[in-house]
Amino acid sequence: MAPKIVCVVGPTACGKTTLGVLLAKRFNGEVVSADSMQIYRGLTIGAAAPTEAEMDGVPHHMIAVADPEEQWSAARYAREAIPIVDDILNRGKLPILVGGTGLWIDAVVKGHGFAAGCAGGAVRKELEARLAAEGVEPLLEELRQVDPAAAERLHPADEKRILRALEVYRETGKTITAHNEETRAQPPRYDAVWIGLQFADREDMKRLIDRRVDRMVEAGLLDEVRSLLSRGLPRKATALQAIGYKEFLGVLEGAKTEAEALEEVKLRSRQYAKRQLTWLRRNPAVHWVFWEKERDFARALQVSTEILSAAGVS
Repeated sequence: MAPKIVCVVGPTACGKTTLGVLLAKRFNGEVVSADSMQIYRGLTIGAAAPTEAEMDGVPHHMIAVADPEEQWSAARYAREAIPIVDDILNRGKLPILVGGTGLWIDAVVKGHGFAAGCAGGAVRKELEARLAAEGVEPLLEELRQVDPAAAERLHPADEKRILRALEVYRETGKTITAHNEETRAQPPRYDAVWIGLQFADREDMKRLIDRRVDRMVEAGLLDEVRSLLSRGLPRKATALQAIGYKEFLGVLEGAKTEAEALEEVKLRSRQYAKRQLTWLRRNPAVHWVFWEKERDFARALQVSTEILSAAGVS
Protein backbone atom coordinates (compact mmCIF):
# COMPACT_ATOMS: atom_id res chain seq x y z
CA MET A 1 0.00 0.00 0.00
CA ALA A 2 1.13 3.55 -0.74
CA PRO A 3 2.17 5.43 2.41
CA LYS A 4 -0.16 8.11 3.67
CA ILE A 5 0.66 11.79 3.53
CA VAL A 6 -1.43 14.92 4.08
CA CYS A 7 -1.82 17.81 1.65
CA VAL A 8 -3.08 21.17 2.96
CA VAL A 9 -4.09 23.29 -0.01
CA GLY A 10 -6.04 26.41 -0.89
CA PRO A 11 -5.66 29.89 -2.36
CA THR A 12 -3.21 32.48 -1.15
CA ALA A 13 -3.80 33.94 2.33
CA CYS A 14 -6.31 31.28 3.37
CA GLY A 15 -4.34 30.02 6.39
CA LYS A 16 -2.56 26.94 5.05
CA THR A 17 0.62 27.62 7.03
CA THR A 18 -1.20 27.83 10.36
CA LEU A 19 -3.31 24.72 9.79
CA GLY A 20 -0.27 22.79 8.58
CA VAL A 21 1.57 23.56 11.81
CA LEU A 22 -1.46 22.66 13.95
CA LEU A 23 -1.83 19.31 12.18
CA ALA A 24 1.89 18.61 12.43
CA LYS A 25 1.79 19.16 16.19
CA ARG A 26 -1.28 16.94 16.59
CA PHE A 27 -0.14 14.10 14.31
CA ASN A 28 3.64 14.13 14.91
CA GLY A 29 4.34 15.55 11.49
CA GLU A 30 6.72 17.75 9.57
CA VAL A 31 5.81 20.33 6.95
CA VAL A 32 7.05 20.25 3.37
CA SER A 33 6.38 23.59 1.69
CA ALA A 34 4.89 23.40 -1.81
CA ASP A 35 5.10 27.06 -2.73
CA SER A 36 6.79 28.09 -5.97
CA MET A 37 8.16 31.31 -4.43
CA GLN A 38 9.07 30.19 -0.92
CA ILE A 39 11.77 27.95 -2.41
CA TYR A 40 13.89 31.03 -3.21
CA ARG A 41 16.44 32.47 -0.80
CA GLY A 42 15.84 36.12 -0.05
CA LEU A 43 12.12 36.03 -0.85
CA THR A 44 10.58 36.31 2.59
CA ILE A 45 8.06 39.12 2.84
CA GLY A 46 6.54 38.91 -0.63
CA ALA A 47 6.52 35.11 -0.63
CA ALA A 48 4.85 35.03 2.82
CA ALA A 49 7.48 32.56 4.01
CA PRO A 50 6.65 31.37 7.53
CA THR A 51 8.59 32.99 10.36
CA GLU A 52 10.21 31.05 13.19
CA ALA A 53 7.28 32.04 15.39
CA GLU A 54 4.75 30.78 12.84
CA MET A 55 6.62 27.48 12.47
CA ASP A 56 6.19 27.04 16.25
CA GLY A 57 8.96 24.45 16.51
CA VAL A 58 7.66 22.28 13.67
CA PRO A 59 10.36 21.34 11.11
CA HIS A 60 9.72 22.92 7.70
CA HIS A 61 11.36 21.76 4.49
CA MET A 62 11.75 23.15 0.93
CA ILE A 63 11.92 26.79 2.05
CA ALA A 64 14.80 29.01 0.86
CA VAL A 65 16.54 26.16 -0.96
CA ALA A 66 17.01 27.77 -4.40
CA ASP A 67 18.94 30.68 -5.82
CA PRO A 68 16.58 33.44 -7.02
CA GLU A 69 18.05 33.17 -10.52
CA GLU A 70 17.08 29.51 -10.86
CA GLN A 71 13.98 28.39 -12.72
CA TRP A 72 12.21 25.46 -11.09
CA SER A 73 9.65 23.16 -12.69
CA ALA A 74 7.22 20.71 -11.10
CA ALA A 75 9.63 17.93 -12.06
CA ARG A 76 12.55 19.64 -10.34
CA TYR A 77 10.47 20.27 -7.24
CA ALA A 78 9.32 16.64 -7.10
CA ARG A 79 12.89 15.35 -7.47
CA GLU A 80 13.95 17.46 -4.50
CA ALA A 81 10.86 16.99 -2.32
CA ILE A 82 10.20 13.24 -2.69
CA PRO A 83 13.39 12.16 -0.85
CA ILE A 84 12.43 14.53 1.97
CA VAL A 85 8.91 13.08 2.17
CA ASP A 86 10.35 9.55 2.20
CA ASP A 87 12.80 10.47 4.95
CA ILE A 88 9.99 11.87 7.11
CA LEU A 89 8.05 8.63 6.61
CA ASN A 90 11.10 6.50 7.41
CA ARG A 91 11.49 8.36 10.69
CA GLY A 92 7.92 7.42 11.62
CA LYS A 93 6.52 10.90 11.16
CA LEU A 94 3.73 12.28 9.00
CA PRO A 95 4.67 14.38 5.94
CA ILE A 96 2.35 17.36 5.51
CA LEU A 97 2.62 19.12 2.16
CA VAL A 98 1.47 22.70 2.53
CA GLY A 99 1.09 25.13 -0.33
CA GLY A 100 -0.89 26.62 -3.15
CA THR A 101 1.17 25.43 -6.13
CA GLY A 102 -1.18 22.61 -7.11
CA LEU A 103 0.89 21.28 -10.00
CA TRP A 104 3.88 20.77 -7.72
CA ILE A 105 1.86 18.91 -5.08
CA ASP A 106 0.33 16.69 -7.76
CA ALA A 107 3.83 15.90 -9.03
CA VAL A 108 4.93 14.70 -5.60
CA VAL A 109 1.78 12.69 -4.89
CA LYS A 110 1.93 10.93 -8.26
CA GLY A 111 5.68 10.55 -7.95
CA HIS A 112 6.18 9.24 -11.48
CA GLY A 113 9.35 9.60 -13.45
CA PHE A 114 9.37 12.80 -15.44
CA ALA A 115 10.25 13.08 -19.08
CA ALA A 116 13.82 14.13 -19.81
CA GLY A 117 14.83 17.68 -20.50
CA CYS A 118 15.59 20.84 -18.59
CA ALA A 119 15.19 24.54 -19.17
CA GLY A 120 18.94 25.10 -19.34
CA GLY A 121 19.81 22.11 -21.54
CA ALA A 122 21.39 22.29 -24.99
CA VAL A 123 18.26 21.10 -26.78
CA ARG A 124 16.11 23.69 -25.00
CA LYS A 125 18.57 26.46 -25.84
CA GLU A 126 18.54 25.51 -29.52
CA LEU A 127 14.73 25.45 -29.59
CA GLU A 128 14.55 28.82 -27.82
CA ALA A 129 16.96 30.29 -30.39
CA ARG A 130 14.77 29.00 -33.21
CA LEU A 131 11.70 30.42 -31.54
CA ALA A 132 13.33 33.84 -31.32
CA ALA A 133 14.49 33.72 -34.93
CA GLU A 134 11.56 32.05 -36.68
CA GLY A 135 8.55 32.33 -34.41
CA VAL A 136 6.42 29.51 -33.04
CA GLU A 137 4.77 28.22 -36.24
CA PRO A 138 7.76 26.25 -37.64
CA LEU A 139 8.19 24.62 -34.23
CA LEU A 140 4.51 23.79 -34.01
CA GLU A 141 4.67 22.27 -37.51
CA GLU A 142 7.61 20.12 -36.43
CA LEU A 143 5.57 18.97 -33.45
CA ARG A 144 2.66 18.09 -35.74
CA GLN A 145 4.95 15.72 -37.62
CA VAL A 146 6.12 13.78 -34.56
CA ASP A 147 3.30 14.22 -32.03
CA PRO A 148 0.07 15.33 -33.74
CA ALA A 149 -1.96 14.77 -30.56
CA ALA A 150 0.18 17.24 -28.62
CA ALA A 151 0.16 19.74 -31.50
CA GLU A 152 -3.63 19.60 -31.59
CA ARG A 153 -3.91 19.98 -27.83
CA LEU A 154 -1.55 22.93 -27.44
CA HIS A 155 -2.50 26.49 -28.30
CA PRO A 156 0.01 28.31 -30.56
CA ALA A 157 0.48 30.87 -27.78
CA ASP A 158 1.58 28.16 -25.36
CA GLU A 159 5.20 28.40 -26.48
CA LYS A 160 6.61 26.93 -23.26
CA ARG A 161 4.75 23.62 -23.64
CA ILE A 162 5.44 23.43 -27.38
CA LEU A 163 9.16 23.71 -26.67
CA ARG A 164 8.82 21.15 -23.88
CA ALA A 165 7.07 18.63 -26.15
CA LEU A 166 9.77 18.93 -28.82
CA GLU A 167 12.49 18.75 -26.20
CA VAL A 168 11.12 15.50 -24.77
CA TYR A 169 10.88 13.89 -28.21
CA ARG A 170 14.39 14.92 -29.24
CA GLU A 171 15.99 13.77 -26.00
CA THR A 172 14.08 10.50 -25.52
CA GLY A 173 12.68 9.49 -28.92
CA LYS A 174 9.32 9.22 -27.19
CA THR A 175 6.49 11.73 -27.56
CA ILE A 176 5.26 13.60 -24.52
CA THR A 177 1.77 12.25 -25.31
CA ALA A 178 3.05 8.68 -24.95
CA HIS A 179 4.94 9.58 -21.79
CA ASN A 180 1.84 11.15 -20.22
CA GLU A 181 -0.29 8.11 -21.08
CA GLU A 182 2.22 5.79 -19.45
CA THR A 183 2.46 7.83 -16.26
CA ARG A 184 -1.32 8.13 -15.95
CA ALA A 185 -1.55 4.34 -15.91
CA GLN A 186 0.76 4.09 -12.90
CA PRO A 187 -0.59 4.19 -9.33
CA PRO A 188 0.31 7.24 -7.22
CA ARG A 189 3.43 7.10 -5.05
CA TYR A 190 1.53 8.29 -1.97
CA ASP A 191 -1.96 7.89 -0.54
CA ALA A 192 -2.75 11.55 0.01
CA VAL A 193 -5.45 12.91 2.27
CA TRP A 194 -6.35 16.36 0.96
CA ILE A 195 -7.55 19.21 3.20
CA GLY A 196 -8.61 22.37 1.38
CA LEU A 197 -9.26 25.82 2.83
CA GLN A 198 -11.41 28.49 1.21
CA PHE A 199 -13.91 31.19 2.13
CA ALA A 200 -17.63 30.58 1.73
CA ASP A 201 -17.95 34.14 0.39
CA ARG A 202 -15.32 35.16 -2.15
CA GLU A 203 -15.60 38.81 -1.06
CA ASP A 204 -14.26 37.82 2.36
CA MET A 205 -11.30 36.16 0.65
CA LYS A 206 -10.60 39.32 -1.35
CA ARG A 207 -10.67 41.47 1.76
CA LEU A 208 -8.22 39.16 3.54
CA ILE A 209 -5.86 39.17 0.55
CA ASP A 210 -5.93 42.97 0.46
CA ARG A 211 -5.12 43.16 4.18
CA ARG A 212 -2.26 40.73 3.72
CA VAL A 213 -0.76 42.78 0.89
CA ASP A 214 -1.01 45.91 3.05
CA ARG A 215 0.94 44.11 5.79
CA MET A 216 3.61 42.97 3.32
CA VAL A 217 4.18 46.53 2.17
CA GLU A 218 4.27 47.78 5.77
CA ALA A 219 6.81 45.04 6.59
CA GLY A 220 9.18 46.33 3.91
CA LEU A 221 8.42 44.61 0.60
CA LEU A 222 9.98 47.49 -1.35
CA ASP A 223 13.17 47.24 0.70
CA GLU A 224 13.26 43.47 0.08
CA VAL A 225 13.13 44.05 -3.69
CA ARG A 226 15.84 46.69 -3.37
CA SER A 227 17.98 44.25 -1.37
CA LEU A 228 17.68 41.54 -4.03
CA LEU A 229 18.81 43.97 -6.70
CA SER A 230 21.71 45.19 -4.58
CA ARG A 231 22.98 41.60 -4.39
CA GLY A 232 23.26 41.52 -8.18
CA LEU A 233 20.04 39.69 -9.01
CA PRO A 234 19.13 40.42 -12.66
CA ARG A 235 15.86 42.24 -13.19
CA LYS A 236 14.62 39.40 -15.41
CA ALA A 237 15.31 36.71 -12.79
CA THR A 238 12.44 34.29 -12.21
CA ALA A 239 12.05 35.37 -8.59
CA LEU A 240 11.52 39.01 -9.56
CA GLN A 241 8.64 38.04 -11.87
CA ALA A 242 6.60 36.88 -8.89
CA ILE A 243 3.53 38.79 -7.75
CA GLY A 244 4.63 41.60 -5.46
CA TYR A 245 8.22 41.65 -6.61
CA LYS A 246 7.51 42.52 -10.23
CA GLU A 247 5.20 45.39 -9.33
CA PHE A 248 7.54 46.95 -6.76
CA LEU A 249 10.47 46.51 -9.12
CA GLY A 250 8.49 48.91 -11.29
CA VAL A 251 8.50 51.41 -8.43
CA LEU A 252 12.30 51.29 -8.20
CA GLU A 253 12.52 51.73 -11.96
CA GLY A 254 10.22 54.77 -11.80
CA ALA A 255 7.52 53.15 -13.91
CA LYS A 256 4.82 53.43 -11.22
CA THR A 257 4.15 54.90 -7.80
CA GLU A 258 4.02 52.87 -4.60
CA ALA A 259 0.25 53.40 -4.45
CA GLU A 260 -0.14 52.08 -8.00
CA ALA A 261 2.07 49.07 -7.24
CA LEU A 262 0.09 48.32 -4.08
CA GLU A 263 -3.23 48.21 -5.93
CA GLU A 264 -1.73 46.14 -8.72
CA VAL A 265 -0.35 43.56 -6.27
CA LYS A 266 -3.78 43.28 -4.67
CA LEU A 267 -5.43 42.75 -8.05
CA ARG A 268 -2.85 40.19 -9.21
CA SER A 269 -3.08 38.34 -5.88
CA ARG A 270 -6.86 38.10 -6.12
CA GLN A 271 -6.59 36.85 -9.70
CA TYR A 272 -4.01 34.28 -8.64
CA ALA A 273 -6.25 33.04 -5.83
CA LYS A 274 -9.04 32.51 -8.34
CA ARG A 275 -6.73 30.45 -10.57
CA GLN A 276 -5.59 28.39 -7.58
CA LEU A 277 -9.18 27.55 -6.69
CA THR A 278 -9.99 26.63 -10.28
CA TRP A 279 -7.09 24.16 -10.28
CA LEU A 280 -7.88 22.66 -6.88
CA ARG A 281 -11.59 22.24 -7.54
CA ARG A 282 -10.73 19.77 -10.28
CA ASN A 283 -9.57 17.38 -7.57
CA PRO A 284 -12.58 15.49 -6.15
CA ALA A 285 -10.45 14.12 -3.31
CA VAL A 286 -10.13 17.49 -1.56
CA HIS A 287 -12.07 17.77 1.70
CA TRP A 288 -13.01 21.44 1.87
CA VAL A 289 -13.17 23.46 5.07
CA PHE A 290 -15.08 26.69 4.44
CA TRP A 291 -14.26 29.84 6.39
CA GLU A 292 -17.00 32.29 7.25
CA LYS A 293 -16.17 35.97 7.86
CA GLU A 294 -13.01 35.08 9.79
CA ARG A 295 -10.76 32.04 9.92
CA ASP A 296 -11.62 29.69 12.80
CA PHE A 297 -8.53 27.51 13.20
CA ALA A 298 -9.84 25.60 16.21
CA ARG A 299 -12.79 24.43 14.14
CA ALA A 300 -10.59 23.74 11.09
CA LEU A 301 -8.27 21.61 13.23
CA GLN A 302 -11.22 19.67 14.65
CA VAL A 303 -12.76 19.03 11.22
CA SER A 304 -9.38 18.12 9.72
CA THR A 305 -8.62 15.75 12.60
CA GLU A 306 -11.91 13.95 12.00
CA ILE A 307 -11.15 13.65 8.27
CA LEU A 308 -7.62 12.35 8.84
CA SER A 309 -8.70 9.90 11.56
CA ALA A 310 -11.41 8.51 9.28
CA ALA A 311 -8.77 8.08 6.58
CA GLY A 312 -6.58 6.04 8.92
CA VAL A 313 -4.06 8.71 9.85
CA SER A 314 -3.06 8.44 13.49
